[in-house]
Amino acid sequence: MSSSHTTTPITTLSHSLSHSLIDSPVGQLALVTDGQALTGVYMQEHRHTTVKSWGERVGRREAADVVQCAGKQLDEYFTGERQDFDLPLAAVGTEFQRAVWAGLREIPYGETWTYGQLAAHLGRAGASRAVGLANGRNPISIIVPCHRVIGADGSMTGYGGGVPRKEQLLALERGGQLPLDPGGQSQTDDQLPIEWGIHDHSQPESAT
Repeated sequence: MSSSHTTTPITTLSHSLSHSLIDSPVGQLALVTDGQALTGVYMQEHRHTTVKSWGERVGRREAADVVQCAGKQLDEYFTGERQDFDLPLAAVGTEFQRAVWAGLREIPYGETWTYGQLAAHLGRAGASRAVGLANGRNPISIIVPCHRVIGADGSMTGYGGGVPRKEQLLALERGGQLPLDPGGQSQTDDQLPIEWGIHDHSQPESAT
C-alpha cells in the first residue's frame, strides 16, 4: 500500500484536520487525522456529506506520524498478518456513538455479531436500532470494525463502504486471504469518484 502523497488540512468546527489518500486492495482510502490521532478512514464508496476539492480550499501540510503508522498496520491487516490495530483514535460523535464504536472493537477478529448481540454486550438490550444507526455512522472504517455486525438473520446489512466491501473484509478475516474485487478487476485511479464521503455527525440518534 503506498500513499498518493495527497495530504491537505481541512478545518471542521474547531478542529484542524489533514488527510492522506492511500492505496489498498479495496480501493483508495482517505485517512483523516487531527495531527495526534486518527479521526476517520473513508472508502471511496462513502456517500454521506461530501467534501469537494479539499486541495483547493486550503494549503498542504505533512502527514502526521499516525497516518504512516496506520498505513503500515493496514498493510499488515490486508496481508493477513494483523488482527488488531494499535493506533490513537479520536472519532467525533455523541457519547452513545462513541460507546458503540468502542464496543465494535471488542468483536473478535473472524467473528460477526448481530446488532442485538452488540446492544446486549453494551448493556443496551432492546436498543438494536439505535446501535445500528451508530454503527452506520462509524467514521473509522476497517480499524473500528463495523463490518463485523450483521442482521439478525445473518444477512449482510448496509455498510458505508458497500456490501461487496463488507463481504471482502469478512472473507479476509475468516480465511486469511483477501478475495478478488467483486467485479474481478482491481480499481485504477481513473475509476475513482471525484468526491469522497464524510459522515455527518450533526443528527445523533436516540439511545433508547
